[in-house]
Amino acid sequence: MASYKSVTEITGGGRKRIIYVDDVNYSLMTVKTRLQEHYEIFPADSVLKMYEYLEKFKPDLILLDVNMPDIDGYEAIKSLKSDERYIEIPVIFLTGNSDRESVVKGLSLGAVDYVIKPFTTTKLVESIEYHLNPKKRKDDSDDGDGGNKPCVLVVDDVSSMLRAMQYALSDRYKVYILSKSEDVMDFLKNKTPDLILLDYVMPVLNGFDLIPMIRKLPEHKDTPVIIITTEGTQEHVNEAMTIGASDFIVKPFKPLELNNKVAKHIRISRELKLIKEDFKNLSG
Repeated sequence: MASYKSVTEITGGGRKRIIYVDDVNYSLMTVKTRLQEHYEIFPADSVLKMYEYLEKFKPDLILLDVNMPDIDGYEAIKSLKSDERYIEIPVIFLTGNSDRESVVKGLSLGAVDYVIKPFTTTKLVESIEYHLNPKKRKDDSDDGDGGNKPCVLVVDDVSSMLRAMQYALSDRYKVYILSKSEDVMDFLKNKTPDLILLDYVMPVLNGFDLIPMIRKLPEHKDTPVIIITTEGTQEHVNEAMTIGASDFIVKPFKPLELNNKVAKHIRISRELKLIKEDFKNLSG
């Protein structure tokens, strides 16, 4: 029978426990040195070692590299998020993969954040603290002015997909996110986004339920609505277009395709508005 250490023995006195998985020893030691003042760090040089720790205790958070032999970080997080014992453990990718595709993939698989090497201790600690202490978080729908950026509303009941889309679009747009489809209509009473991204399958109201409701609002009669779906069949496309969708995106999405479609429909929408205003002025 396996011999397990007590929680006190493992945690070193009750501090927050973090498993850091990386196959490079230098990285393991660097992160442990930088963070050990704040947390109890458990270095793991492989995903298998991570699971050895998980058999003994449940950590408060996992830091995970992407590029590792045998089992990489993406496969590791898929495994973690498919196991009800570990699904709630926050996972932050800490990796040198800095391209947008990698970041979006990591977030869409369920990571709560993605920190790129080389990193500053302050940046890493801020990310860890944000996800260990929910009370310190700012509301994701915080109303910054967004400068002159067009506004996009993303509605999806999967938090990892919300984070991935928010990240993919945030350079060019002011992004609002909603995880509950039943909150959409109240949101639209107070704000007028330039485009709406709707998940197809959601509890309470799905994307196809919401489109007719949105189209009944005079100010959103022509607002571009893009359906997000895991099935891009012609049947789905036809149904979406029939009820008023402007386009669709298939999951898992590519950041470039998403940005291009959003930009295209916002541009078309604005051009149509100008044409209607010119026609109205001429008619008047």
